[in-house]
Amino acid sequence: MDRTSIIDLRSDTITKPTPAMREAMAAADVGDDVFGEDPTVRKLETETAALLGKEEALFTASGTMANQLAVRAHTEPGDEILVEANAHLYYYEGGGPAALSGVMCRCLQGERGVFNSGDVESALRPSDPHFPRTRLVCIENTHNRGGGKIWPLERIEEVANLARLRGLQMHLDGARLWNAAVATGIAERQWAAPFDTVSVCFSKGLGAPVGSALAGSKALLARARRFRKMFGGGMRQAGIIAAGALFALRNHRARLAEDHANAKALAEGIARCQGIEVAPGEVETNMVRFRLTGVPAQEVVERLRARGVLVLAADRLTIRAVTNLMVSAEDVQRAVVAIEKLAEG
Repeated sequence: MDRTSIIDLRSDTITKPTPAMREAMAAADVGDDVFGEDPTVRKLETETAALLGKEEALFTASGTMANQLAVRAHTEPGDEILVEANAHLYYYEGGGPAALSGVMCRCLQGERGVFNSGDVESALRPSDPHFPRTRLVCIENTHNRGGGKIWPLERIEEVANLARLRGLQMHLDGARLWNAAVATGIAERQWAAPFDTVSVCFSKGLGAPVGSALAGSKALLARARRFRKMFGGGMRQAGIIAAGALFALRNHRARLAEDHANAKALAEGIARCQGIEVAPGEVETNMVRFRLTGVPAQEVVERLRARGVLVLAADRLTIRAVTNLMVSAEDVQRAVVAIEKLAEG
């Protein structure tokens, strides 16, 4: 099948650099970032920290690295972190908390990824040598396996207030925080304010080819920088890729509204099809989750691939579609037609 005719809704990680982004990368001023001498990396870190209202930011190769650096910086081996049971940090990061930081994960059962202060309170351990020390509360906003769910800001503040009262630190996995900001009109720094550390991603909705960042205080970021080197994440002339991330940060945030509109149109379009289960009212950002009644998700994936539409199986019956920089409104309508024909048999 001609690659140009394929509609790729598997993830917002499949985006490719725009011509203008490639030009910025080709022209990037570079230096040795491990020595702190890459001017483009420094610009990216400074602008990211300012957007998030934090003292410093640290450029990383991936969102997984940024999250795991946060866990390691906040904890010591034998500690425990509180995380939602379907959070990316726990579900999709290869057992990193255990392997890299030697910590336990205490999983909270949220609703589409969202829990409350009562859930945190119930999970806290007594101060007793029999138990690990609870050190960190992690929140993912927007929540991937929650279908792009946005945490209500008042719920975050409620959890953060309880965490402070109990002497806990707060980390935000904000890989798609840009989506939450655009969808709500609430600035990124306001979302980030209750947290000690925040990770953000440039290579998902913003469309850069590589990179994430971890933001926080100077003291905590100095500790994270050491662990970045330990984990093999120290990069040399990284300005070439940082330039793509910087271009994305400056130019691609507002356009996320297009992805959100396309996701809503996709959900509303397939909701009219017989035999498809979908909830358009749950589409808050750029993710749509749907089912074909009684048909295994992987079978749906394969049959849609044959029709030129790429999606992913989220579980045994649920399919995930993610709108992104490479998908137009016209592509969405073509995808609706393909899914409708598949549902009709």
